[in-house]
Amino acid sequence: MSTKDFVEKDYYKVLGVPKDATEAEIKKAYRKLAREFHPDANKGDAAAEARFKEVSEANDVLGDPKKRKEYDEARALFGNGGFRPGPGGAGGTFNFDLGDLFGGAQGQPGGAGGFGGGLGDVFGGLFNRGGGAGPGTRTQPRRGQDVESEVTLSFTEAVDGATVPLRMSSQQPCQACSGTGDKNGTPRVCPTCVGTGQVSRGGSGSFSLTDPCVDCKGRGLIAQDPCDVCHGSGRAKSSRTMQVRIPAGVSDGQRIRLRGKGAPGERGGPAGDLYVIVHVGSHPVFGRKGDNLTVTVPVSFAEAALGGEIRVPTLGGPPVTLKIPAGTPNGRTMRARGKGAVRKDGTRGDLLVTVEVAVPEGLSAEAREALEAYRRVTAGEDPRAELFQAAKGA
Repeated sequence: MSTKDFVEKDYYKVLGVPKDATEAEIKKAYRKLAREFHPDANKGDAAAEARFKEVSEANDVLGDPKKRKEYDEARALFGNGGFRPGPGGAGGTFNFDLGDLFGGAQGQPGGAGGFGGGLGDVFGGLFNRGGGAGPGTRTQPRRGQDVESEVTLSFTEAVDGATVPLRMSSQQPCQACSGTGDKNGTPRVCPTCVGTGQVSRGGSGSFSLTDPCVDCKGRGLIAQDPCDVCHGSGRAKSSRTMQVRIPAGVSDGQRIRLRGKGAPGERGGPAGDLYVIVHVGSHPVFGRKGDNLTVTVPVSFAEAALGGEIRVPTLGGPPVTLKIPAGTPNGRTMRARGKGAVRKDGTRGDLLVTVEVAVPEGLSAEAREALEAYRRVTAGEDPRAELFQAAKGA
């Protein structure tokens, strides 16, 4: 909703209610008119559709106590909407050009009527729009841009955490013009957005959309004599290297947000954020499954059949000893608690140990004789009997 609408339009008249109407009376009037002029009830009636939008706009202002207060203050200040272009006269009618009032003509610092910075200053203060077009106007602080970077960690660094140097390129205040964009350091307030850096465009009904101002590119300021380095933008590309702490337990592809580590803001605005995308290298022995680490450990047939104890390596620590139960099948997974990756709360996940029965590529004569004897002893057993039974049942 523009300041100009606040001054020119009589929303009380649109809803047909007095200026001292209560919230309930405003709501009742709006509902009645909305039902009467709703597009669904007036198919193809352009006049009814326009009236419905007008009623919705009025309700959007008068139905909101804060907006209504601002609206009443503006109309009281300028005499019941008597702010009309044309010849001067009684009854609060003034000979001003609305284009000058709400932004000021370029190259005319005072605007019409000799009001110095124009009435944009008055409206800027009244509606918190960040100032007008006159000298001494304060434009709004502007938040710095967010910066995105990438870092590649080794498997161990990702599990344990690491501090890594990160080289970043971002937009910084131009040193040549001290971030003003102007050679002399005296930019003027943008007349299009009146220093806010944003302009509103009308939507349907009571809605409006806000876009960055194209004339000043969202800065709220326009250089009178553009800087040769930044060409009036007030920003210049700069590279810097900073030490970034990557927390323990990060995973491949994770996006980490570091608040306030992005590009610095303008005019006292806060810095943007730094987003770091983490890439994690592989490990020749260990794998990752959430907060748990994984490892595959070969065991002999005798260890799997008869049971026993095996030593298992851990990541960055001493080996652990696990007990293998007799009759352990190939592919069984056991758990070594607390030997995994670091969690957010500081505790560790587990190490998941999968046993893999190793088949020897060559046998000595003695070993072959022992296995032949074992085969003769177990000749009546068929390890695939249950498989065939299940196949028949299916």
